[in-house]
Amino acid sequence: MSSAEENFAESGLILPPPPKPLGVYKPCLVDGKYLYLSGHGTVQEDGTLIIGRIGEDMDIEAGKLAARQVGLAMLATIKANLGSLNRVKRVIKVLGMVNATSDFERHPYVINGCSELFAVVWGQENGVGVRSAVGMATLPDNIPVEIEAVFELK
Repeated sequence: MSSAEENFAESGLILPPPPKPLGVYKPCLVDGKYLYLSGHGTVQEDGTLIIGRIGEDMDIEAGKLAARQVGLAMLATIKANLGSLNRVKRVIKVLGMVNATSDFERHPYVINGCSELFAVVWGQENGVGVRSAVGMATLPDNIPVEIEAVFELK
């Protein structure tokens, strides 16, 4: 069985720089055997954000890719703070927020971009947890997706 680090390396994806807090909060917090990640945005490799509203500035596929980019930012935070993705045993919960027009209804499909990434990294059994995917009228800086999560540590 491959490790999370090996699975990520095989994906060919590249982590962005771990995002820095833009307010009064911690990007992550370890409490006992749980890791809590604050809401993460669409940080790209160059540190810029993917901007836009699904159904207005971007389509559903671009939204799904934006959610994957949020997942990558979350992985960057895990590596920066814990040293390795291998420290995570499994995904417990994901809350995905989608900046979309009022007539958009496929929020879960968009958040699959992040969930599918986590399933690649930790496998179907440990990479898929419980989840909520909801629509928002706006998100900070007009990013299309924000995601927070809880993980169980080894």
